[in-house]
Amino acid sequence: MKALAWHGNHDVRVDNVPDPAIEQPTDAIVRITSTAICGSDLHLYEVLGPFIDEGDILGHEPMGIVEEVGSSVEHIKPGDRVVIPFNIVCGHCWMCDRQLFAHCETTQNREWGMGASFFGYTKLYGQVPGGQAELLRVPQAHFGPIKVPEGPPDDRFLYLSDVLPTSWQAVEYADIPEGGSVAVFGLGPIGQMSSRIAQHKGHRVIAVDLVPERLEMARQHGIEVVNLKDHDDVAEAIKEMTDGRGPDSVIDAVGMEAHGSPVGKFAHKVVGLLPDRVAQTVMQTGGLDRTAALNLCFNTVCRGGTVSLSGVYGGTATPINMLQIFDKGIQIKMGQAHVKRWIDDIMPLLTEDGDPLGVDDFATHKMPLEQAPHGYEIFQKKQDGAIKVVLQP
Repeated sequence: MKALAWHGNHDVRVDNVPDPAIEQPTDAIVRITSTAICGSDLHLYEVLGPFIDEGDILGHEPMGIVEEVGSSVEHIKPGDRVVIPFNIVCGHCWMCDRQLFAHCETTQNREWGMGASFFGYTKLYGQVPGGQAELLRVPQAHFGPIKVPEGPPDDRFLYLSDVLPTSWQAVEYADIPEGGSVAVFGLGPIGQMSSRIAQHKGHRVIAVDLVPERLEMARQHGIEVVNLKDHDDVAEAIKEMTDGRGPDSVIDAVGMEAHGSPVGKFAHKVVGLLPDRVAQTVMQTGGLDRTAALNLCFNTVCRGGTVSLSGVYGGTATPINMLQIFDKGIQIKMGQAHVKRWIDDIMPLLTEDGDPLGVDDFATHKMPLEQAPHGYEIFQKKQDGAIKVVLQP
């Protein structure tokens, strides 16, 4: 089969690789019909090379048709149309029983001190072959895959793999009071969808970015937008929009890819030049994030407010202003999305009449799998208006 494989920083290629096969009774094989590029994939493309090997297959936002199932898989069968959550979970351990699926004890990566395994995402998360491929072996398929109706195009359901549950969790974690306000920093896919979900729930949303196409996409969905480039102090600008106090909540949908921190950017580049074993040690003990967006969130939120982190951070020695956080009484909630926890809340918005979250035209670019390297490049460089890229094997 064809699959997108990592060959080095800024070097991904479509390779011919062996077809996957059933290895455990709880496995399934899915023929992929759509698979998206995630902002988190750019961390592999640019930053996390020390934790990935040449030839590893990328991708964790897939859906497709079931081809084969193991003997312990009963809730799906060949021919079913399914979406595959990015985290691989058993559904019955202590953590899963509490709907903390991203911490599944069956697939935790204890060697690295990390949580549940992901598809297509480094040694830290299990190094499981990913879904930017023609076929995908799905471990824990007795629980993980989400069966979806036939008929509507893939775009209607594809984002259940990551974007929708991650964004829904970001809004839930933001703890926005009824009739309250939220500022969303970063209008990539997660920020766009978090803004729409918060608006759908009746909150006032102020979204911040500096890329014109991203600001325009949010504006078209009725979101108030603030261009970072238009203000010397964007936190003060947002406070002026919110009675001088700041919004009740803030969502950081940027994470460690934030611009504006030359120290963090330089540290990322230096680590990328080190041998893998040395680089792993450096990142595990002294890793730095670019924290411009995070600090802006703390500056912007009102006293006693909540900051919800959905953007991925990977630093182990990242400094934050604890004096400010403590003095303002800021609550912080974060973490990988517990995908299946939120599916029952989201599914009615996808299966009932209308398209309240605008998923049908969410993808800005669709291309065959063979063009995946180009898709990564334009997404990473924010070229050609690329906000969400979907690959179609």
